[in-house]
Amino acid sequence: MKNLMRRCFVLGLFLISQHAFSVGGTSVGDIGEEIEMRFIESNGIRLRIAEMGEGPLVILVHGWPESWYSWRHQMPAIAEAGYRVVAPDMRGYGKSDKPRPVEDYDIRQVTADIAGIVDALGEESAILVGHDWGSIVTWNAMLLYPEKFTALVSMSVPYNGRAPISPVDAWRATFKDNFFYILYFQEWNMAEREFDADPRGILSRLYASPDTPREPPTITDPKRSAGGWIGRLGAPKELPPWLTQEDLDYYVSEFEEAGFRGGINYYRNFHRNWEITPELSGKQVKQPTVFIAGDKDVVIGGANTEQLSASMKPHVPDLRGVHLIPNTGHWVQQERPEETNKLILEFLESL
Repeated sequence: MKNLMRRCFVLGLFLISQHAFSVGGTSVGDIGEEIEMRFIESNGIRLRIAEMGEGPLVILVHGWPESWYSWRHQMPAIAEAGYRVVAPDMRGYGKSDKPRPVEDYDIRQVTADIAGIVDALGEESAILVGHDWGSIVTWNAMLLYPEKFTALVSMSVPYNGRAPISPVDAWRATFKDNFFYILYFQEWNMAEREFDADPRGILSRLYASPDTPREPPTITDPKRSAGGWIGRLGAPKELPPWLTQEDLDYYVSEFEEAGFRGGINYYRNFHRNWEITPELSGKQVKQPTVFIAGDKDVVIGGANTEQLSASMKPHVPDLRGVHLIPNTGHWVQQERPEETNKLILEFLESL
């Protein structure tokens, strides 16, 4: 059961002590600068962005279930190094628009959103940084807009090329009647109904470190018919050291307002994304790239730096490093901000 639960998570937070959120700006610790919160039009929708600094454009792309706030530790460091850094709420999240049709969240739409940010800000190009689903989006953005995106920092989700078969078909063949969260997300209105009813319950269970002590799960039957996801994840007995109560409260408030459907719709496009991008078969990400993850992130499945490098290099010929931060889980930029920032800034300086 333990191994199955770990598999069910595959593919699929320097702490700031004071937070002052407003439409006009966000005070960030003792940096002495402000994060400006504003709205822009991109790809036909309205996105809320957090913005800071001046210089070459760096766009930070969050994953599920996150928000611009996932980059709160990176924005001041990157801005201070001489960059214009922008972190959007991706479509479906936070204060950004939330189209209802599932196909409005396919990979062509969400990559066009990022390309549209570059245009809306009057820039010609940008460096991308992505985590979790943000990595999936940014890998594809490098392929679909090679003239617009010049370099990539990918976190948590490596790139191994376009799969020969639909990933959803592969997961269904693997898990059959057993619970797997991505297959659960394919069921219309099931996951969002569960999470919308208890946003703190799901977020507090996901925002944890590998060694966070937990209560026993209330659902131990591996079959999907036994229930949803929250009960399969033991409730944490305490917050991890990198997440304050204020941090968790902010995330919860964002999902209480936005709901979970938008973010889940990204997962509902796994099969569609595969169908609508046949031209990406065999295509390489040729821009300079670095990969960062926690060594205990379940997404990398226990792979070491050599294995990850070997699997990615054929598809990412200018892969300039694979960095696994020790004793760190999935939320790498929040769990280990100082180490993550150092790696990002070293990469940016090398370009």
